[in-house]
Amino acid sequence: MTCEVVVLYFAKSSELAGVHSENIILPQEITSKELWEKIATLHPNLHAIKDNVILAVRQEYVTIGNDVITLHTGDEIAVIPPISGG
Repeated sequence: MTCEVVVLYFAKSSELAGVHSENIILPQEITSKELWEKIATLHPNLHAIKDNVILAVRQEYVTIGNDVITLHTGDEIAVIPPISGG
């Protein structure tokens, strides 16, 4: 089964993706690594931040790896790039 989720891009990820948000169709059961790969496939420029990016699903940080995430239609996924400041 699939579901439609909202992907939100912040700061550098928005710049690299060329969008602030978009709706995409994903499998309901997906690993966090597969989730990142699907997003990066849509926006290849995101590969520039792949080693430092953080994902959040339903406002909860997820580690990019083999953990399975269960998604539901309407869920928000945030792509959060490295943040610097000073």
